[in-house]
Amino acid sequence: MEKLKGYQKKYLKGLVHGMKPVVFVGQKGLSPTVTRAVHESLEKHELIKVKFGDFKEKSQKKEMAAVIEKETASELVGMIGHIAIFYRQQKDPEKRKIQVPKRKPG
Repeated sequence: MEKLKGYQKKYLKGLVHGMKPVVFVGQKGLSPTVTRAVHESLEKHELIKVKFGDFKEKSQKKEMAAVIEKETASELVGMIGHIAIFYRQQKDPEKRKIQVPKRKPG
């Protein structure tokens, strides 16, 4: 998957705005169960929010987001407070729900 450009991330952030987090990272941090939940959620929704509940340090959240990104072959769209936004395009074109713009609008 090609890296998302700024305008594409902005578009995705607009889509995710009204959504609730679907995966929560608790005090135990990243476990195989959490990674699997992120993977399954991306499979189903393409665009998800992950909430880091017990982690206050920005560096910790960034590290975990990088691990999630790598292990789930997704892309971090953005991070706002304790919420990270991930996107991974559905492999099956028939199941794709989100059409990311190919060109910058305007």
